[in-house]
Amino acid sequence: MERSAVLIDLGFFAKILKYCFDEPRIDFERFSDIVTEGTERFRTYVYDCLPYRDEHPSAEQQARYENHQRFLNAIRRLNRFDVRLGRLAYDSTTGEYVQKRVDVLMSVDLVRMSWSQQIRTAVLVTGDSDLVPAVQAAKYAGVVTILYYASCYDEDERIRTRAHDELLTACDESHLVTREIIEQSMF
Repeated sequence: MERSAVLIDLGFFAKILKYCFDEPRIDFERFSDIVTEGTERFRTYVYDCLPYRDEHPSAEQQARYENHQRFLNAIRRLNRFDVRLGRLAYDSTTGEYVQKRVDVLMSVDLVRMSWSQQIRTAVLVTGDSDLVPAVQAAKYAGVVTILYYASCYDEDERIRTRAHDELLTACDESHLVTREIIEQSMF
């Protein structure tokens, strides 16, 4: 049987769930099995960063950090799941903390599994064009790349998530994360 890997950018997927589907509780294992469409799921990789907390965190910061750690630990306990953590860095131009290394971790895993022939299909849940070189390398290794994405807007009609056109073009297939997929994946 053909083997697949699912690579989920949790920040991107969380925005899809929030802005497109009103933040449902998702069974990540079920979601992964749905998007691999009957192939053997080798593993699902979830990429994320822990939330920011000060050296002397407030009670709110500490609670948010601990809740996110519990959430990631629950994902780690799922069958054939692995969590890969980047880090947060302060962006002085926006005044916000941003994820770093998440795209690099995803790219390295995609290329490693492709060229070692561990997988024949890679299912990506992301929207970032930084992954395009890794997608191209995976395709050169004979791996079919499938992108799941959604374009979502906030209450002010500002775009909150979208897949970059270059990534949509680079992948072999692209599919919308639909309400049907989300409903089938809910607890």
